[in-house]
Amino acid sequence: MLLLIQYTLIFASVLILVALGGCFSEHSGVINLGLEGIMVIGALGGALMMRFLPAGFSAFGIVMLTLLAAILFGVAYSSLLAVACINLKADQTIVGTALNMLGTAGATVLVKAMNTAANPNDHSSEIMYIEPKKAFIMNIGGFEFNWFMLIAILMLVLAYITLYRTKFGLRLMACGEHPQAADSVGINVFKMRWAGVLISGMLGGLGGICYILAGVSSWKFENGVAGFGFLALAVMIFGQWKPQRIALAALLFGFFRALSNVYFGFDWLMSLNIPGSVYNMLPYIISLLVLALTSKKSRAPKAEGIPYDKGMR
Repeated sequence: MLLLIQYTLIFASVLILVALGGCFSEHSGVINLGLEGIMVIGALGGALMMRFLPAGFSAFGIVMLTLLAAILFGVAYSSLLAVACINLKADQTIVGTALNMLGTAGATVLVKAMNTAANPNDHSSEIMYIEPKKAFIMNIGGFEFNWFMLIAILMLVLAYITLYRTKFGLRLMACGEHPQAADSVGINVFKMRWAGVLISGMLGGLGGICYILAGVSSWKFENGVAGFGFLALAVMIFGQWKPQRIALAALLFGFFRALSNVYFGFDWLMSLNIPGSVYNMLPYIISLLVLALTSKKSRAPKAEGIPYDKGMR
């Protein structure tokens, strides 16, 4: 049971971070379907930092530099979405899909090239980070507390305050609801949308490194992030683009994702003779059911997905 709680919290942390990123982007008026690719690139930045840090580096330094690298890579990659969708007014769905495909493929090619350069016989897309991973984990009475759990809670509180208690957040949401009205009172819609997308890149990058650190002590980038970017979108929609509801939705989806990792430890689940692949599919099946049942009640930002044109009224 302790292991189930542990996995539930870490997977929920991933979903909270990435879903909040999508929330900021969509509140600004830009649909970010590229969260999957942003997660991969953010994970790549963090993993590379852990790989090349010198031996004996302090735990605090490892955590801070890894987080910084993941954030920078995520923000840089999300800027491609911002340029294409905000400045060039490209179709946001197509650009997001392209970023997802490019992220996994680009990270795989880069890591394979690096491994081959270091060892001509190594053509894998795997990065090892056994020792640095320990800096993110603290054992408390048999429970492995991951620092990303605390980061997710802090980001959740910060997101709520930013969106509903600050001038910046209210202006951001205005740009996603009525951009022409926002522009008429002096709000720069383009800048606010850029801010929303870059924040989504920051949180998506953090979610990516959190995801790969939640598993083993190495990662093959050709595996991507197993659809967690799309699962985070489902969490965001189910949570009605509200941070507090996103947290509850993330716990629900995180529980079913964790169940696929630890079902073999529960005799009553094993006695059902259900194949392990079914448990692996559960989070995605649940997401389809939840979205099918709640889609009519969804209230997305009115101007999301619509390129802003000053001439439109």
